[in-house]
Amino acid sequence: MDHPPQEPVLSLFLASSVHDMKNSVGMLSASLEKLLGELDPQAFAAYQEMAHMLFEVRRVNGNLTQLLTLYKLGERLYPFDPQACAIDQCALELESMNRTLLDSRGITLYVDNPPGLIWHFDEDLIGGVLNHAINNAIRYTHDKIRLAFTLHDGRLEVRVEDNGPGYPEALLAAPAACQGVNFGSGSTGLGLYFAREVASLHRHRERQGTLRLENGGALGGGCFILELP
Repeated sequence: MDHPPQEPVLSLFLASSVHDMKNSVGMLSASLEKLLGELDPQAFAAYQEMAHMLFEVRRVNGNLTQLLTLYKLGERLYPFDPQACAIDQCALELESMNRTLLDSRGITLYVDNPPGLIWHFDEDLIGGVLNHAINNAIRYTHDKIRLAFTLHDGRLEVRVEDNGPGYPEALLAAPAACQGVNFGSGSTGLGLYFAREVASLHRHRERQGTLRLENGGALGGGCFILELP
């Protein structure tokens, strides 16, 4: 007797499990952020430990969201919908989302964007990519992060820069498809894979979105550079 294939059922079960975990972790993240906003950093001895806990919880929540989104993209369930987006509003939302974490770590976020600029992209996907890039910069920077939007050769260039040690040479040299898993640091490359997939979805005529990494920039550290046609 033939048995029906189990892969679709397993994939759906895993996606459902990821969704439930994401919701639970998201609730924990919101509670921690609210609590940190009400505490006095000078009076509460465990403030920095709680701030680090918020960082890790948000990182896990971001990874779960990326996994679920990749599943939807692979199954063609994601409603990809580029719309005209106000860049200044996008920058404001990213700053607001990370304000508690930035303040708790004493990190200054500099935002540089042309006033009144409008660009077409899927706001949820691009917002997720940039939020993850900022979260990663928070992890490695000394005390400064720069979020910059500029027009370059008919494309929107978005840079997330920091003044940390920069990206490892091995990561800069490895082709996108060859980046493996680092069991020492726990890095899987999921964030970069997700960002490249999202960038490639954005197309205009013969162009498509790209992602690259480099070191240097305005702050001398790592530079996460997203370009959208």
